[in-house]
Amino acid sequence: MSSLRDLLEQRQVTIYFAAVVVAAGAALLVPGTNALEAAINPALAVMLFVTFLQVPLAELSRAFTRVRFLVALMASNFIGVPLLVAVLVQFLPPDPMLRLGLLLVLLTPCIDYVVTFSHIGRADARLLLASTPALLIVQMLLLPVYLGLFLGDAAADLVRLGPFVHAFVWLIAVPLVCAAAVQLWAARNKGGARVAAGLGLLPVPATALVLFIVVAAVVPQLETAIDAAMRVVPLYAAFAMAAPVIGWTVARLARLDAPAGRAVTFSSATRNSLVVLPLALAVPGAIPILPAVIVTQTMVELVSSLIYMRVMPKLGTDSASPSAAPGT
Repeated sequence: MSSLRDLLEQRQVTIYFAAVVVAAGAALLVPGTNALEAAINPALAVMLFVTFLQVPLAELSRAFTRVRFLVALMASNFIGVPLLVAVLVQFLPPDPMLRLGLLLVLLTPCIDYVVTFSHIGRADARLLLASTPALLIVQMLLLPVYLGLFLGDAAADLVRLGPFVHAFVWLIAVPLVCAAAVQLWAARNKGGARVAAGLGLLPVPATALVLFIVVAAVVPQLETAIDAAMRVVPLYAAFAMAAPVIGWTVARLARLDAPAGRAVTFSSATRNSLVVLPLALAVPGAIPILPAVIVTQTMVELVSSLIYMRVMPKLGTDSASPSAAPGT
């Protein structure tokens, strides 16, 4: 099983692109794929459950004892990156819906495939993985605050508290509790250990499934939002170049070792587009602009990640061998 998991992780970008291409083809050839929108939240919950399952309970305490890493991670994602976003959003026209889409996706750090991307990029993937629950909780708490700051009065008209509470319960609390329960079962029972090992194969396939569902549901709506998608591509490209610089700079200021610094850098550069999509779809009048703006960021990010995984291992000097893959 370990070799299969390693193969999936090594080929994950190819798998994700294949999922996107197949989904786009299905959306263009098969009528009614927009009905898959109803499956986005359940698929996300499964994806986050198997992601959280890779976080050993003991590793959670390790994340909170690495205070400098946690401070750097939070400072980069919730101070440095928002300052960058504050600059980028000025280059958009004063369309609240267009700006909301960009803000939703760029203000929320990734908590799923970034872990395996960071492992391939010789970052401390275990430390980043152990920090994902805290990272997800903090972004859900701060996102409404930042939207109010960036959008002003328009935020009250566009953003409702209900979807954030719903996302917290079903996309954070429930998957995290279920993952903890499976880990406890695995620690006490051989059958539970076998189930946990089998579920350990699912993070990459689950993420690919979410990408397939999201793209198949959104592509039929893109025709009327292509202009909005094209407007944000240069800004996403600028973010992809500037955000890693912010992450690495913060990590150096915090005097982190190279693998931990790379983990902060990966986290700063990679966004939570899949998880914020349900929040966007809950906004009145969201379709088609918000889904188009958010899914466009995913496409730009997958291309950028191919570059990150080649460049980031060259940052700093390792004092020890690279961290083990998550779940090993």
